[in-house]
Amino acid sequence: MSSSHPTHSRPLLEVRQISKQFPGVKALSRVSLTLHHVEVLAVIGENGAGKSTLMKILAGVQTPDSGTLLINGEEASLSNVADALNSGIALIHQELNLSDNLDIAANIFLGREPNHWGIINRRQTYLESEKFLKRVGLNLPPQTLVGNLTVGQQQMVEIAKALSINARILIMDEPTSSLSLHESEALFSVIRELKTQGVSVIYISHRLGEVNELADRVVVLRDGENAGELDHDSISHDRMVQLMVGRNVSQFFPYTPHEPGEVVLEVKNLRTPDNPTHPITFTLRKNEIVGISGLVGAGRTELMQVLFGIDAPRGGAIFVNGKEIHIHSPQDAIKAGLALVPEDRKLQGLILEMAVRENMSLASLSRDRRHLGMINFAQERKTSNEMIAAMNIKTPNDRQIVQFLSGGNQQKVVLGKWMALNPSVLLLDEPTRGVDVGAKEEIYHLMNELASRGMAILFVSSDLEEIRGISDRVLVMHEGQLTGELSREEMSEEAIMQLATGQIRAPVPS
Repeated sequence: MSSSHPTHSRPLLEVRQISKQFPGVKALSRVSLTLHHVEVLAVIGENGAGKSTLMKILAGVQTPDSGTLLINGEEASLSNVADALNSGIALIHQELNLSDNLDIAANIFLGREPNHWGIINRRQTYLESEKFLKRVGLNLPPQTLVGNLTVGQQQMVEIAKALSINARILIMDEPTSSLSLHESEALFSVIRELKTQGVSVIYISHRLGEVNELADRVVVLRDGENAGELDHDSISHDRMVQLMVGRNVSQFFPYTPHEPGEVVLEVKNLRTPDNPTHPITFTLRKNEIVGISGLVGAGRTELMQVLFGIDAPRGGAIFVNGKEIHIHSPQDAIKAGLALVPEDRKLQGLILEMAVRENMSLASLSRDRRHLGMINFAQERKTSNEMIAAMNIKTPNDRQIVQFLSGGNQQKVVLGKWMALNPSVLLLDEPTRGVDVGAKEEIYHLMNELASRGMAILFVSSDLEEIRGISDRVLVMHEGQLTGELSREEMSEEAIMQLATGQIRAPVPS
């Protein structure tokens, strides 16, 4: 892929020496970048590198303390969102900003509806919306209720909304974090098509494979400063990682062979509510890490939720350390020695408005409570500080509100919450989703360390590199069915994908 920016004499956007400081935190320090016409510029970096602050400045959400912004060579002052929109800059947030109870057209033109004497011209709204929906390849009537759309379709509505204000610069913040593989590919096609229509894109993602595929150039931030820049021919996974973390990551997946011990978890003919016709049978041993792979909708999360008592099974049996257990609730699972780090940490793993200390002690409250159920505050402080140190959580103290931590540190709080209980079986559902590359590496090291200390780990991941890089074995699912098991020596990408697309393999003794 080559950018066409050489045909233009000056950049579309220039950021010169931008700095921004918050109380006690220097978010950006003299950061500069350029965006050329019809270019996809990826901005990458670990959580806390300053990406979000920079994007908010470009979108008019925040103002810089110092520095200059130029659009088409002319200095611009983006004091608010309206200024940015009038300058042709639109930010598409990771958390989509749409009204579920309104139709597509109403969302696209919300606050800017074509009207006559204050009366909305709905016919014109629908006609105009159809033009922008066509540009993003969304073949749906503009009268469709947004609440009935998939996340991928809602993403396209957000892009159509940005195009409706004649945006020349689209800022996309982790746009594929909630998309399926098919939806992500559709988004990439739209981005490429938008380039042909004269739109430039600033693309933020932790998924370096996407960056490699899409970007014309990459700008890397580290600790609020410029760490480097790569042109298209220089972009590679290793080079991006090296610039992001400031060192060579020769062994990104720190796999060490584990000698499996006795069976800790045995699942026999387990039937989940979503796929009751497909019984699932497998074992998990002490000292091993077993991955669960499969495409979106394969039933992986549903299996984890049944194992942890969130959903009731339709049949089958679960054994822990050779003893059959009946799990009717997460409390039953915890008592049996199971712990679950869920796929959506913000919704299911944390109480964002509470402090690190309170979140860290949630799973241990019953164990550590005082007489008459009173909270043991001394033990709570002890537990939280021990886990902060053990998990290397970057926080000013254990009283910090969790929502103000980076994604990687939030995930480590969820992990620490369960590590305080020292479970026999650790269930991890997409443990590195939305986590920067440095925090990923730390989580991989932690998984290896826990397995070496005797814990049994079962984890779901949509990242085939991650599955192959950290697993001792992999179980593969397709449409609720366990289609096969692969040893470490067998788990090539091709072998996993064959099973993930429905080719059934006979069970292998584990």
